[in-house]
Amino acid sequence: MHALDHVDLEVDSGDFVAVMGPSGSGKSTLMNILGCLDRPDLGEYRLLGQPVSSMNDEQLSGLRNRYIGFVFQSFHLLPRMTALENVLLPLRFAQDGDAQEEARRRGPELLARLGLRDWMQHRPNQLSGGQRQRVAIARALVAAPSLLLADEPTGNLDSRTSQDLMSLFGEFSREGQTILMVTHENEIAAHARRVVRMRDGKVEHDRARN
Repeated sequence: MHALDHVDLEVDSGDFVAVMGPSGSGKSTLMNILGCLDRPDLGEYRLLGQPVSSMNDEQLSGLRNRYIGFVFQSFHLLPRMTALENVLLPLRFAQDGDAQEEARRRGPELLARLGLRDWMQHRPNQLSGGQRQRVAIARALVAAPSLLLADEPTGNLDSRTSQDLMSLFGEFSREGQTILMVTHENEIAAHARRVVRMRDGKVEHDRARN
């Protein structure tokens, strides 16, 4: 049995897609392939027209750093760093000096936009769960990635904070950010423009929301 079975999925630039399905349906495997963390055994994956499947590890790492932002359910913030330092962490891997300078300007702007203007110098243990998630989102977006991948981004948040976060995702999507989000919650998926449901490694249905 394959984790993914003949999945044919195309995501346009600026789309906001929710991926749903029961445990074992292939959601995480799909996210790992789209995020260049895993390779498909068969088939082809293209990101911005580039044939990802044939790239070596160094090329994949460069692609992730340049084009993909990740938001994880467990945040993965470094406890000894401030919120701003955590957001600017991806700059350590950036090669382009102009991109680094732009990201240094963009980091504080993102935190301010996410309601953390007065919390930039606080460490993660001084922040609420919702605030830590916003820091993780700012970190994922600081390098202006082409694709934002969010794995159960509301899993550790209360309902009000979850709705606030989805409103922000909606804003980013309307501004042209491509977002692909895994969720188990129908009310969270309702914020996306398109819902892809998976079962047993296959796409069960793929529908745009009205």
